[in-house]
Amino acid sequence: MTTQIKFGTSGWRAVMAEEFTFVNVRRAVEGIARYVVSQKPKGAKVIVGRDPRFLGETFCSIAADILAAHGVTPLVIAEAAPTPAISYAVTQAKADGAINFTASHNPPEYNGIKFSTPDGAPALPEVTKNIEAKIASTDGLSGDGGGPKKVEAQPLDPRRMYLSRLREIVDLDVIKKAGLRVTFDPLWGAARGYPDALLKEGGIDVATLHDYRDVLFGGHAPEPDDHLLEDLRTKMRETKAHIGIATDGDADRFGIVDEDGTFFQPNYIIALLFDYLVESRGWKNGVGKSVATTNLINALAKHHKVELYETPVGFKYIGELIKEDKIAIGGEESAGLSIRHHVPEKDGVLAGLMCCEMVARRGKTLGKQLQELFAKVGSFYPQRENFRLTPEVKDKFTGKLQSEPREFFGRKVGEVVRKDGLKLVFEDGSWICYRVSGTEPVVRVYSEAANATELSKLSAAAKQWIFE
Repeated sequence: MTTQIKFGTSGWRAVMAEEFTFVNVRRAVEGIARYVVSQKPKGAKVIVGRDPRFLGETFCSIAADILAAHGVTPLVIAEAAPTPAISYAVTQAKADGAINFTASHNPPEYNGIKFSTPDGAPALPEVTKNIEAKIASTDGLSGDGGGPKKVEAQPLDPRRMYLSRLREIVDLDVIKKAGLRVTFDPLWGAARGYPDALLKEGGIDVATLHDYRDVLFGGHAPEPDDHLLEDLRTKMRETKAHIGIATDGDADRFGIVDEDGTFFQPNYIIALLFDYLVESRGWKNGVGKSVATTNLINALAKHHKVELYETPVGFKYIGELIKEDKIAIGGEESAGLSIRHHVPEKDGVLAGLMCCEMVARRGKTLGKQLQELFAKVGSFYPQRENFRLTPEVKDKFTGKLQSEPREFFGRKVGEVVRKDGLKLVFEDGSWICYRVSGTEPVVRVYSEAANATELSKLSAAAKQWIFE
């Protein structure tokens, strides 16, 4: 039976040797090649890159051959490269897109394909639907994506151009003058030799760990989340670091650890950087966030008199706002952000470096800065939980999400937001948001309250509403 290849919010991902096979990779790339030719029949060029996962080089080579057979010049990146570096290279090389073999922060047995359009942004749904249709229409034809090459592949190194862009954005002098000590954990991923090289070049004290290729990523998902950053904390204690920065498998997501070893959730990092960019750069054009991201950003937007854009979940919506220069920064609670005049794609490398600059310039730990933010606009305690549902509960609950509750376990509903799933904002400013996964029997529940006690009460009520 032929696997149906579907591109979700971040491309197509599957388990290697199960659905991510040579045959299916050829089908996917064949569909992308046909799409590119339909947009630009002659003279198209597409970047081919990867993260450090197993067989990445082989997949790149297969993709290059298929593109060349369609008359599309492949610009092949030899080494693993961060997704944001590939995104930046698309615009700099004036390419017609990029095929990036990565499964981002998924466990090591996964691989995937992200397709970027000529603006360096993740492909929007109308593009991926077109590609899916082209994949389906080529099935049954010769499956080797073969044919003689009409053009030759060319090498491309995105590292120099991307690092030079980061040098323009980040104030390395400020970090150096503050005597900041940094520890960096690429989690064996694509950011190896990127932020640490830039910091070292700026004369900044940086220690790196997990700085070698391991296709098993230490035996777990390359996800820069609290429970997977113990090695980073240990190294920080050894080097007396002021901040720890981490990136995921393809370096589009970030993880930040404060001087005392506290993991700072992305919600807070985005809010702090928004406040910092207004203060240090004077950027007041706008701020973007997904509907599931902390309302601390809403409060700051009001405080700074900056326009707020609330989007559905999926960084492509933030990317559009970046392209239109409507926002100084845009982010999602799942650890994705980018800033004004930069790539319309999540950039975990930039996030870590900007946090270093912010801590250096302000001369305060992240914890202290957050306390000051709370004093300015009120306190916000966000969290996300996943609940697995049986098919019966999922069906019943999906129906329930269509309702318009005016009250929720004794709380008055002030506003019902349907940008993505169901978000109930209560009169005291606390809120919950339910999103049912399209790919698995899971409901994601986001909740936020003014303190930890209220948050645990709200969280219990949110769970009760699913299963009652």
